[in-house]
Amino acid sequence: MKITILAVGRLPRSPEVELVKLYVDRATAAGRSLGLGPVDVIEVESRKPGKGPEADVLRPHLEGAHVIACDEHGTARASRAFAAEIGRLRDDGVRRLVFMIGGADGLDPSLLAAAHGKLAFGPQTWPHAMARAMLAEQVYRAVTILAGSPYHRD
Repeated sequence: MKITILAVGRLPRSPEVELVKLYVDRATAAGRSLGLGPVDVIEVESRKPGKGPEADVLRPHLEGAHVIACDEHGTARASRAFAAEIGRLRDDGVRRLVFMIGGADGLDPSLLAAAHGKLAFGPQTWPHAMARAMLAEQVYRAVTILAGSPYHRD
């Protein structure tokens, strides 16, 4: 199952971008034998501001995918539950899983309504670069949990 982090905006070179790359590469390598991956990041930009134009550039990347929207009103998941969800989707035959991160104002209501689920990182507000890094880390953690690696919370 291919896993994509789809995000509005292109990030400049930064420590967060390096973290995202590190965790995406690790998740891709660790997930091969589990039928997970590759994991990639797609950044899109709209020529016009606002949720509607951002939705227009996100939509083409969602066709045929199981979509989980990152949204402050979503459900926070413990790492094991997050891993179990990814494993269940893989086992159910989902071929593409897309985690979608909107722009500064969030995601268009039509995209939220069409998403198969919503994921929150807790009640705090996080910069987009940190949200991407946290999501990439959690995808990597999920892959290692599904691989049976020791998990410090056990």
